[in-house]
Amino acid sequence: MGRTYKKNTGSACGKGIGGQAIVEGVMMRGRTEYVLAVRDIESKQIKIEKTKLKNGGKRNSFLSLPIIRGVAAFVDSLVTGIKVISRSAQMAGLEDLEDGEEEEMSRFEAWLTDKLGDKLVSIILAVSVVVSIALSIGLFMVLPVCVSSLLNRFLNLGTWALSIIEGFTRICIFLFYICLTSLLKDIKRLYKYHGAEHKTINCFESGEELTVENVRQYTRLHKRCGTSFLFLVMIISMIVFLFLRTDVVLYRIITRIVFVPLVAGLSYEVIKWAGRNDNIIVDIVSAPGKAVQLITTKEPDDEMIEVAIASLKGVLEDEPEEP
Repeated sequence: MGRTYKKNTGSACGKGIGGQAIVEGVMMRGRTEYVLAVRDIESKQIKIEKTKLKNGGKRNSFLSLPIIRGVAAFVDSLVTGIKVISRSAQMAGLEDLEDGEEEEMSRFEAWLTDKLGDKLVSIILAVSVVVSIALSIGLFMVLPVCVSSLLNRFLNLGTWALSIIEGFTRICIFLFYICLTSLLKDIKRLYKYHGAEHKTINCFESGEELTVENVRQYTRLHKRCGTSFLFLVMIISMIVFLFLRTDVVLYRIITRIVFVPLVAGLSYEVIKWAGRNDNIIVDIVSAPGKAVQLITTKEPDDEMIEVAIASLKGVLEDEPEEP
């Protein structure tokens, strides 16, 4: 009955399997496609939608270089993340409930649709990505510089102390943001699907059959999680910016913005290395990120696990064999 899914060699990282919690569901991504599995809030049925990746998921040689590939992966995950969150809300039927009867478009909306046509969605997505990146840089890079500079006026800190306080401020802002958003009802539910995603991938990587009973017993923490990546960005940025010390606020802000790609690229390489190895050093490096995952993941119910399994099976059905 059905198909048994077990790892062939290595881990799911070797097969390029990753995931993301979405509205009422889970997105799993393989090397050539990603699959959305969403539970309809009315019928309670699981809806599956598969999307092929451009160029079969392959990047050109330049974008595959170390560090560069991390920046490319970060931008790609941000674009895909915004896209699948919006699509999952449609699949779950939430937009229909919120809108009720279809409202007539405003003159401005009608003008945009007429002038831009099919390009409108792409433009909105691009604007969303730019705004998201700008807000993230402002909150996690520029704000810590301003806070530490303000403290410097009263405490007359040296450049070393200034950089260290800036780094700890960045980490505190990140943790505060995570804790604050975790109080929201919808985010709590999203975090349960996040836990279901991790449990399912952990079960697959262990070579177990993908059943609710098997998945349930696995941990909801994972060393390749996006939360761990973001926390690593905070840590590595502190280390990098220790070598770019100055008490000139404008220079500090500019360097923080300019070096964001380098920090993201280095963080990606560390996560990638951790995903391919299993030793005491990896455990130490992964520990802080896993600790933060205690906030960003919650124990899912069986229905959520069913959705995560459906998404992963959807990817594995079409995933090419390892060469």
